[in-house]
Amino acid sequence: MSACTNCQDLTRKYRCPKCLEPYCSLKCFKEHKEKNCEQKQLEDTKAEELEGEEQTCHEAFPTNDTVPKALLENLKYSSELRSLLQNSHLRNLLREIDVARNVNNAMTAAMHEPLFLEFADTCLKVVDPMTEEEVKEAKLLHS
Repeated sequence: MSACTNCQDLTRKYRCPKCLEPYCSLKCFKEHKEKNCEQKQLEDTKAEELEGEEQTCHEAFPTNDTVPKALLENLKYSSELRSLLQNSHLRNLLREIDVARNVNNAMTAAMHEPLFLEFADTCLKVVDPMTEEEVKEAKLLHS
């Protein structure tokens, strides 16, 4: 991991919302915003994503459960998901998972949070909606 461009701190766990440049603290973010933040970096990042390079702290790990990118695109249209993401606690949980050194431990901890479970269920409803038969079975189980 390379150091923060402003203070050389190695714990750059945040990203600039404009250009995605990593930073470590509010002080460094303010310095970055005033001096170094360029929209060009964001455009370069988008070009890399189009070339198949995913911008994340972790390597992609395709499995049998991997959701195709086209289905993931549907998440941006979910008003229920958008509403959940207004919650700062959920956003903080998601950031913690994104920067975690041990993603499995972070996910296990998050799965104990009712808000995270609601978020995960909402995502699943969007990318893999239940069939009518599955809905009937779920209603029978809950009654």
